[in-house]
Amino acid sequence: MSVPIPDESFDYEINLLVNALPVDMRQALVGEPLENLIEMTMDLGRVPEARFRGHYYKELQKSPVTQQQLDDVVAQIGEFSGDNRAGIPETLHRISAMRNRQGKVIGLTCRVGKAITGTIVTIIDLIESGKSVLLLGPPGVGKTTKLREISKHMADAMKKRVVIVDTSNEIAGDGDVPHHAVGRSRRMQVPSPERQQHVMIEAVENHTPEVVVVDEIGTEEEAKAARTIAERGVVLVATAHGNTLDNVIKNPVLSDLIGGIQSVTLGDEEAKRRNSQKTILEREKRPTFDICIEIRNHGTMAVYPNVAEAVDHTLQGWTLFPEVRQLDDSSGETKVLSSHIKAVSREEMGVTTTPEDDILGTQRDVEIATNPHVSAEKRFKIFPYSLNKDYLERIFDRLQLAHVSVAASVYDADAMVALRGSARPGSKMLSIAKDYEVPVFYAKANTMPHIQRAVREALSEGGQALSLSEVFSAEGQDDGPVNETTEAMAEVREAIEKVIELGSVVELTPRRSFIRRLQHELVESSQLRSVSVGREPNRRIKILPAEA
Repeated sequence: MSVPIPDESFDYEINLLVNALPVDMRQALVGEPLENLIEMTMDLGRVPEARFRGHYYKELQKSPVTQQQLDDVVAQIGEFSGDNRAGIPETLHRISAMRNRQGKVIGLTCRVGKAITGTIVTIIDLIESGKSVLLLGPPGVGKTTKLREISKHMADAMKKRVVIVDTSNEIAGDGDVPHHAVGRSRRMQVPSPERQQHVMIEAVENHTPEVVVVDEIGTEEEAKAARTIAERGVVLVATAHGNTLDNVIKNPVLSDLIGGIQSVTLGDEEAKRRNSQKTILEREKRPTFDICIEIRNHGTMAVYPNVAEAVDHTLQGWTLFPEVRQLDDSSGETKVLSSHIKAVSREEMGVTTTPEDDILGTQRDVEIATNPHVSAEKRFKIFPYSLNKDYLERIFDRLQLAHVSVAASVYDADAMVALRGSARPGSKMLSIAKDYEVPVFYAKANTMPHIQRAVREALSEGGQALSLSEVFSAEGQDDGPVNETTEAMAEVREAIEKVIELGSVVELTPRRSFIRRLQHELVESSQLRSVSVGREPNRRIKILPAEA
């Protein structure tokens, strides 16, 4: 297995793009790391910029872009299609135009396209399974790159007849000859985006493919065309608008891809037997795609090997935890975080909403489903297990933790806060947390004081610790007969006095990690030394004399 690397022809192809720029802009890029170049923007009357990986920007000239410069660039590239996109023959670069009301080009975005290999090593077994695969993920996560490498693998290594329906020429590049990155795959260009569903059907009817590859299924007509292809026994590999399988389930336009959703009214006896409401949601028919892969980032993918089962469990109110596969950048090996799909009931997860609530959704649900960047500034996420979610959010507000939010699922969480009574040996919660490598912090009871203590410990372990004054300020708001932090700090003060007076080592009572950290700080401020000894839950601090 190999780590993803750029294609050997990249230097040649990037030079074709750079040479299409005005002379001053070309000279500004001399000596820059072009392998890290993402895109260049040229807007009339503004200074042009180049954007590199690592949030590095560079001005390409001091003077604003002129209309003549824009016209010169447009003259050197291919014709723009109906979606205002063009390219450079023999490359994967994409040039997108901005126009004024009269249709004249007044801005260009020149995005660098690269042929990357080694991006599908974690899912190669799924690609070779002979089943239809749906790829999901936010923009820029590498869906098209993976689709391109899948096309080549299936055409060259698996010897399949592959036809790519290339709406914007992003998969196989601009020009009439497909880019070498798609191997022996054949490519059908689409004259305009609204014609995509027709070209999809035409590919099956006229060219006898074994595999059809499509980028960005986004309309109801395209979803129906995809179903038609699958029903004819052709393997379909595609991407769709949506970051997760749950997004597709909630999207009435695309839900046909996963079998469609219908409302069913049950009789009294059946509703009682199922322990559900009389009106429930069910999958309408067989899904178009057998496998769904959520691309979390360039090296991490969540796999649902049985879409029908996953959708059924979701509609029944179960929370699914897919198999998560990660690519180790250093070794190129695949690390599997979960060896099989887990389904956990809403009762086990402490969730009180119904499946119907999830499908219909609130306005915020819709915003999150359509905009992956909602609340992106909240960098630390805590997943509650068998706890009151409202309590958790009130605690975040009380402590003014603007950077902390409630995670929608375990695999999105930085930490899990659980009710201690639910953490029995062998429980699903502990198994899930272990598989997803999420640290677990416990609350003794489902009350705000106990949940608040667990939250502070989670933040401390996650590098988001509150300051000493914030902890004591927040602790003063707790209710309850015993204040553990106050008690622990009183103990450490007495121990410090004893060590200074007698010069002997003093061992403290076992405490939780965030309390030990506060004790260490206090010992250090007294010019003494301290070490943690023992294993959880008996890990504790020893205070050493200054000369020890």
